[in-house]
Amino acid sequence: MFEFEIPEIHEGLVEIKNIAREAGKRSKVAVYSKDERVDPIGACIGDRGSRIKLIMQELRDEKIDVIRWSDDEKTLISNSLSPAKVLLVNLFEKEKTATVIVPDQQLSLAIGKAGQNARLAAKLTGWKVDIKSDSEYKEENAPDLEKDIEKNDLEKE
Repeated sequence: MFEFEIPEIHEGLVEIKNIAREAGKRSKVAVYSKDERVDPIGACIGDRGSRIKLIMQELRDEKIDVIRWSDDEKTLISNSLSPAKVLLVNLFEKEKTATVIVPDQQLSLAIGKAGQNARLAAKLTGWKVDIKSDSEYKEENAPDLEKDIEKNDLEKE
């Protein structure tokens, strides 16, 4: 469906790296372009959302979040929680778990309705995602959030 509606995907300029879907409700699609002149998200969305709207209509108004793929796990996890803004991502490689810190007012957005955003982010990235508010993080880890954010080095989209 994406290949049919989005010429850049058909031509190989934009690549779909992964899809996480809850059929009939919402999907997250991670896209990437090797050509830095091509915005993979913009190519998928189209002018005023024209391309993605056609796909959503074909899927009976299923919501679709298009996010930028990254080979950097922290950045990918941060992007996958869009539209929420992520402050910090701590990875625990052994357990394949990520603790994600978001501003207090973004916590419900990051988790999503009935946990949907967090579930889709976990499916898309392959990591178990544990989301906490910045105030909760500060309580558990002393008030070092600003230092941790500086050290975390998340690539900003």
